[in-house]
Amino acid sequence: MPMPMGSSILLVARGLDPVGTGGELELAALGLVAKGLRVVVAVMSTGGAVPERLAAQGLKVHRLGTRPVVDAATAARLVRLARRVRPDVILGFGRSQIWPVVAARVAATGSRAMLRLGRPPIGLAQDRGVRHLDRLLVPAADLAERWNSEISAASRIAVIAPGVLPPTPPRLDRTEVARRLGLDPDCRWTVAVAPLEPASHIERLVWAMDQLGVVRKDMQHVLVGAGPLLHAIRRRTRAQEVAERLVMLPHSDLLPEVISQAAVVWQSGDVSLGGCLLDGMARGRPAIAVESQAARQLILPGETGRIVPALPESEFPRRVFGILEDDALASRLGAAAATRAAEAFSADRFVAGLVTALTDSNTHG
Repeated sequence: MPMPMGSSILLVARGLDPVGTGGELELAALGLVAKGLRVVVAVMSTGGAVPERLAAQGLKVHRLGTRPVVDAATAARLVRLARRVRPDVILGFGRSQIWPVVAARVAATGSRAMLRLGRPPIGLAQDRGVRHLDRLLVPAADLAERWNSEISAASRIAVIAPGVLPPTPPRLDRTEVARRLGLDPDCRWTVAVAPLEPASHIERLVWAMDQLGVVRKDMQHVLVGAGPLLHAIRRRTRAQEVAERLVMLPHSDLLPEVISQAAVVWQSGDVSLGGCLLDGMARGRPAIAVESQAARQLILPGETGRIVPALPESEFPRRVFGILEDDALASRLGAAAATRAAEAFSADRFVAGLVTALTDSNTHG
């Protein structure tokens, strides 16, 4: 059944940039508004360009978080907001929103609680929280199968493939992007987006940068992400002498521009929706990733990029080097990546799947 015009949706997420989960948040907000729904956005941490981008397009955005992480005080603010707004659906994005969304649903009597989850929860507390949701929205069937045996009603799980907007012309040219980020416009760039946490295995990325620097003196790298391993990763980059070739940022509103100018996009570990892999593919960038669920879903090996085994570690930089050294191969992979992004991961298909999941009469509390 169609969702009635004027139904209200409260979207809940951390402060994010417009790639990966942040890109899906932006797609969801704008797509649901286009369907005639009332959308309110709650931002649970500092940082990220998406909240400002949405506010600039007229959406109501509440900045609830005052720290880079989601804490108890922010969750309490969400509860008060949900009680005031009384949305029909509260939809969270990411594992950090599990319990805040559940608590907000309890406070806003009559609301339904849903979560877009790109990776399985960590630990017993998150597992328990998932069971209090009315619906779980996952990007791939293998994640749905992981939950079918653990959630009592399979109808509570919806598979919605990732979505990405067709790229728009860059706002800035390469020289200006380089100036703002402290890059050399004459070098070749790589881009990765990942939370700085153990599952991302950023040490693999740093080691690959080190190895590429041995054979390619014209390489620079951009890593966008925040997390508890920031200082450890900075120490590693200095020890391996790659710090001068690496720009590390917690967030960046220039991500679409720098991705458009990158030689490759890459990922070293298990990151929700692959970080910026899909956004790079949409812009015709070859994608290289160490094996993960997101990599398997997004990349067609040998056609749109490369999926690399975690071991031996030498494989990751070797596969990247092979693409960087072969312009014809890079061009072929990038063109195929853009076609795959448009055909298999369209924004319209993502929004349609989201609307279906929100309105499905089988969803229950």
